[in-house]
Amino acid sequence: MSVKLSPSLLSADFASLREAARACSEAGAEYLHFDVMDGQFVPNLTFGVQVVEALRPHTPAGFDVHLMMVQPERLIEPLAKAGADIITVQVEACTHSQRVLAQIRAAGVRAGLALNPATPLSSVEYLLDDIDLLLIMSVNPGFGGQSFIPSALRKIREAAQMLRAAGVAAEIEVDGGVGPANVRAVAAAGCTMVVAGSSVFGHPQGVAGGVRALREALSSG
Repeated sequence: MSVKLSPSLLSADFASLREAARACSEAGAEYLHFDVMDGQFVPNLTFGVQVVEALRPHTPAGFDVHLMMVQPERLIEPLAKAGADIITVQVEACTHSQRVLAQIRAAGVRAGLALNPATPLSSVEYLLDDIDLLLIMSVNPGFGGQSFIPSALRKIREAAQMLRAAGVAAEIEVDGGVGPANVRAVAAAGCTMVVAGSSVFGHPQGVAGGVRALREALSSG
């Protein structure tokens, strides 16, 4: 299965982010996932524009930036300048989602829209022409290391059907609790891009072992 990997730096050692970024790209991961949290939309507080900018010279991987914050439009231009390749906003955090997505594209960056586990797909039905990526959260956002919510598989399948029916070639990304045990099922449901945190950075054989385990799981069967 052709699925892109986007290891989540939320699960990396924050004291060694440059080494973590390099290890991911050397292991063959296509993207790096940055969870930008503001302590308001979600209870956690992580990193921001400066970290994206500081890591950009150290890896050829695409930068997949997920804004878990209120008023995400404030960081779109700075993140685009810092080197983001994809900027994803939460539909629940945007009063004017279409305007924000247009702002992301105008900054020369691919636009993504994320849905929390309880948010229905109908909330993005009229925004499909404005997105390059649809992110299905398979855990409640805010912290790494959570377990995959099983109902997300049905949501992924329905999202894939919705995009096909609309003729939209957006990526379907899945974030939360994905590892070797379930990544093949997630891909079979229609996911084309996987965010993996603890399964990559917590692997006993390091980042390379975590990426390899995911690739082997995807190619098995």
